[in-house]
Amino acid sequence: MLPTTHHAPMQDILVNWAPQETRVAVVENGAVQELHVERAAERGLVGNAYLGKVARVLPGMQSAFVDIGLDRAAFLHVADVHVAGQVGRHGGHGGRADAPPVQPIEKLVFEGQSLVVQVIKDPIGTKGARLSTQISIAGRMLVYLPQDDHIGISQKIGSHELREQLRQRMAALVGTREEGGGGGFILRTNAEEASDAELADDIAYLRKTWAHIRAQALKAPPATLLHEDLNLAQRVLRDLVNERTATIRIDSRMQFDALREFGQLYTPSAVNRLQHYKGERPIFDLFSVDQEIEKALARRVDLKSGGYLVVDQTEALTTVDVNTGGFVGARNFEDTIFKTNLEAALAIARQLRLRNLGGIIIIDFIDMARADHQEAVLGELRKQLSRDRTKITVSGFTQLGLVEMTRKRTRESLAHMLCEPCPACAGRGQVKTARSLCYDILREILREARQFNPKEFRIIASAPVVEMLLDEESQNLAGLSDFIGKPISLQAEATMTAEHYDIVLL
Repeated sequence: MLPTTHHAPMQDILVNWAPQETRVAVVENGAVQELHVERAAERGLVGNAYLGKVARVLPGMQSAFVDIGLDRAAFLHVADVHVAGQVGRHGGHGGRADAPPVQPIEKLVFEGQSLVVQVIKDPIGTKGARLSTQISIAGRMLVYLPQDDHIGISQKIGSHELREQLRQRMAALVGTREEGGGGGFILRTNAEEASDAELADDIAYLRKTWAHIRAQALKAPPATLLHEDLNLAQRVLRDLVNERTATIRIDSRMQFDALREFGQLYTPSAVNRLQHYKGERPIFDLFSVDQEIEKALARRVDLKSGGYLVVDQTEALTTVDVNTGGFVGARNFEDTIFKTNLEAALAIARQLRLRNLGGIIIIDFIDMARADHQEAVLGELRKQLSRDRTKITVSGFTQLGLVEMTRKRTRESLAHMLCEPCPACAGRGQVKTARSLCYDILREILREARQFNPKEFRIIASAPVVEMLLDEESQNLAGLSDFIGKPISLQAEATMTAEHYDIVLL
């Protein structure tokens, strides 16, 4: 993990709310550094806790159907029923799918029983949601297991010594049930460098949440939603606000009131920074955020000096190529390259945050002959990346002059969330030329003519393909028509994409 910088600029957080979509921008020095988007239609149920009512117990399947107020009854398997003393799915106590149950389902639940349950798998097609009675509540750095007592550490957290140190610190912070403490916790990877104060805040937040769930369960009717996983606006207060946050501006009065109420209960330190934005201009227009979103979806990123980056996302990794472009400002070519690479280091760190690019990232800086220039560029890149709240490792320059790094995947990248593959090129980024398609069509007609005996072949294709068949390729088309002894007619279809065509047998 890169060290955090102590002189980072102050930041403003803008929240643009609409019933269908919430968008959040983190702005530093007038420039957008992070973007977060959440759509109501794409929010799942996983993590939600309900007061369910057992509708049917099925001993033959060792399962039960539970009514939680959805269209279809949810499904509870015996392996997901919490039983004190049995090793559970979080490594604590409770059911686990690969362990034999201590007792059969009919001994653990009965029809008409009210149970606090949590969704562990969303409903798919005709299948209802899958439930567990072992509750887990995710916080910023911790996952709380109120029915357990153990402290677990994420496998991705470094050395054995560090893991033991974290376990001891947590044990001291958690306390025992007799002291009003207790409960199990799992430390997530972003707890690796957390202070005791940050961990204590997370513990307090999670315990308050569990106390609220229990209080609701005692008075609510069955099939009631007791706890919903936090929405994006609430996660802003929990996850994004830190000592550098100056203001959190939200453009909805209703959401501002709801957020203030949530903050007073769970994150009191953030409440005084909340502001209701009442301006006539849309809140994202203040810092041209919509234009930044468009730029963040583009392949090319222009630098102020005239150089530019080319960002390509693939399944396995992301590549960033640095080019000098029209930059000729320095005294000699070596200085031009050095200055372009320094500017690119700052831009790359920002683009990774803005686009939320994760996994393996390969950066191809312009080749530098001097070792001190390489070190300075690498130092600038590390410095800029240190502001990132996501875990990053930088390996330095390889023998081929590339910089290899990794950035932890936390959610879908901006491009994957807002875009889909182009229907014309299926994500290749290029389409066949009109001439290539003409030749594909001619070969296809020859193939069809050997199998079928229609009166006529009709080609339906995009306008550029039809124009080329009528003009430059007209001789080849006429030659094929003579060879197969059938007329070939043409029809341009405006709605067809570049590579799509049909050959109709009449």
